[in-house]
Amino acid sequence: MRRRAKLSHLPLNALRAFEATARNLSFTRAGLELRVTQAAVSQQVKVLEDRLGVQLFRRLPRGVALTDEGQLLLPSIAEAFGRLTETLNRFEDGRYQDVITVGVVGTFASGWLLPRLDAFRKAYPRIDLRLLTNNNRVDIAGEGLDYAIRFGDGLWHGTEATHLMAAPFAPFCAPALARRLSRPADLKREVLLRSYRQDEWPRWFAEAGLQSPVLKGMVFDSSVTIASVAARGSGVALLPAAMFQDEVRQRRLVRPFKTEVALGDYWISSLHSRQPSSAMLSFKSWLIETIAAGNGSADDRGEI
Repeated sequence: MRRRAKLSHLPLNALRAFEATARNLSFTRAGLELRVTQAAVSQQVKVLEDRLGVQLFRRLPRGVALTDEGQLLLPSIAEAFGRLTETLNRFEDGRYQDVITVGVVGTFASGWLLPRLDAFRKAYPRIDLRLLTNNNRVDIAGEGLDYAIRFGDGLWHGTEATHLMAAPFAPFCAPALARRLSRPADLKREVLLRSYRQDEWPRWFAEAGLQSPVLKGMVFDSSVTIASVAARGSGVALLPAAMFQDEVRQRRLVRPFKTEVALGDYWISSLHSRQPSSAMLSFKSWLIETIAAGNGSADDRGEI
């Protein structure tokens, strides 16, 4: 009966030799990487094969090939060494560098968060913040996120959401286009740039006391992209005003009308099952406190 190998009895050098050989499919190249001889690598792999009672490689005239057993073992060993390397890399100057990964809807990232990241880094130099931008469609568990900052009603299955800020939408366009707009009804003869949320313009027109025109033309998946198209004079964008203050100050975009409509808010969410780390709590507290201090308000409407 084959004796079961215990993980604590498997030599680390043998596991490292196996992983390097499997990646390179060569004892020679693995030896160069590990700075030992080809014979030493081969011997360590043989030790591991004897301990496990299986053959991990087929020896070929040139190099080696993984057996079925080797193919099964490789992902676990590679992941273990990868996680170990990542953890060790977090130590700097004798202290542990904590890591949090946050998925952020692109509009919030560019319009609010990115200009303030330097302030966060100075306040929390030991937190390694990793940002992944998206178009508001995100899978927290599947993408391995600690948090997701997104736009909506805060009701996402399996998550706990904390409100960050309101984000009313209003029309924006290039200054030249705005000069031919004197009343909201004038928008009906302009190109209205649309997102995948089809109810946005109809709800804005309803707020303005008007019937929405039939909407047609291109559809975009990002307010950032829509704003860029509008700034080129190619149409009128319906945007969250608080996220485009820089474009207004630079006169790339202007807001022709005061009417705005609430289509959702910005929230920070995490899985119910996720126990927050100290780094997560620090980031969330910083975010909420910075917004509460007034840094998220839209104080420059740029209306004409």
